Amino acid sequence: MEECISVFDMLKIGVGPSSSHTLGPWRAAERFLEELRSQSLLEEITRVKVDLYGSLSLTGKGHATDLAVMLGLSGQDPEYIPVENIAGIIKTIENKNELILGNQIIIPFYFLQDIVFNKDFLPFHANGLKFTAYQTDNSEYESTFYSIGGGFVVKEERTNAKNKIAIKCAFPFMIDNADNLLKYTIEENKNISEIVYENEKSMRSEEEIHNELMRIWHTMLECMYIGCHSEGVLPGGLNVRRRAFDMHQNLIGLSNYKDPQSWLEEIRKTEVKFRQILKWVSCFALAVNEVNASLGRVVTAPTNGSAGVIPAVLMYYLVIENHNAGEKEIKQFLMVAGEIGSLFKQGSTISAAMGGCQAEIGVSSSMAAAALCELMGGTPAQVLMAAEIAMEHHLGLTCDPIGGLVQIPCIERNTMGAIKAINAAELALETDSKNAKVPLDKVINTMWQTAKDMNSKYKETSEGGLAIAVNMADC
Repeated sequence: MEECISVFDMLKIGVGPSSSHTLGPWRAAERFLEELRSQSLLEEITRVKVDLYGSLSLTGKGHATDLAVMLGLSGQDPEYIPVENIAGIIKTIENKNELILGNQIIIPFYFLQDIVFNKDFLPFHANGLKFTAYQTDNSEYESTFYSIGGGFVVKEERTNAKNKIAIKCAFPFMIDNADNLLKYTIEENKNISEIVYENEKSMRSEEEIHNELMRIWHTMLECMYIGCHSEGVLPGGLNVRRRAFDMHQNLIGLSNYKDPQSWLEEIRKTEVKFRQILKWVSCFALAVNEVNASLGRVVTAPTNGSAGVIPAVLMYYLVIENHNAGEKEIKQFLMVAGEIGSLFKQGSTISAAMGGCQAEIGVSSSMAAAALCELMGGTPAQVLMAAEIAMEHHLGLTCDPIGGLVQIPCIERNTMGAIKAINAAELALETDSKNAKVPLDKVINTMWQTAKDMNSKYKETSEGGLAIAVNMADC
């Protein structure tokens, strides 16, 4: 059987600020605990040391990698932990110099000594981390993981990240490239979301698919709502002032609402001239990524750093384009977006540490453009064209976060990615797909080649670009 990537692999609920540097290491810590339990070692552990390598080390502080590791080792789940509890758990570990390993046994833990930042890179992937557990008999247990983007974590013995074997299934429609996907839509006379739905049904019941897709959307909606109603300065030392709050107040005026859904309905009543549309889309994207930068709960889509693009574009459709849209259109959008993301994951990368920001904002823009195009009536060929157009104009985009924080230029880039996605969808809708010159598969391959050619300074190391042109003192 071949690898099957589900929509729910591409759209994960977690905690910010980074899928590869926060969610991935958190999941790696959870898997390390599973290994200890499976070998009946947990009760024998007296100390744990964590070594971070490469990009995880170089920008780990700004991405809260150290905090994520501590939370993971404590047995906390990023999908369900109350985000308001995070600061207290971390403070307790730091003050007491101890950690409740797997939420079961108390061990000494000196975070300044037991989390080691190593600037050298491990050969397998730019985001490596090694856990070492010391046992009562003085023996050691080591395990190395790699966070490969989007919250995905692999083991060192997986010799090729492009030949992953962890997720096995039997999709009725095995899809490994865009041409393959288009062929199925023609043969089955279905649109892309219908093909994706058939594949998802081979793994889950229709009720489960519905519930999970809606849970993802409600998390996105709540995230936008929180971001639009939170003011102040983002943590981390750059003194970045939240902008979504003021922008939202100027746009919505004195509207009356009490929750995210009634808020959505109120936005539908607002003025929709071109400038207002630009501002609303930007506001939605800013809101999500300001929540992300504050260790809030977001949907990795396909990464945390690019989490604002897809909800902003879907919200645009719901509040501007189609006031009658509801659950059917939301699920359709998310399924198409997830499928396009899986094509990039299989054929290229969704990790900024491997490919720069083209792998994050570029991919999310491509996902959103395709999903919007289908909702607007585009044919499968036009949907793939929309995805191609969006990525084509993100090729070569670097990842150069100032101070290693997912703030500058990351937050604004989500607004750019969302606007480009809408533009790409409109261009595709106005184009006869027979006249397309650049197939999606070609642009995916080009992105991968560009990623491999890109200097490591521009791959989430904060060693080039804006990250060195603008330093913390300037802020």
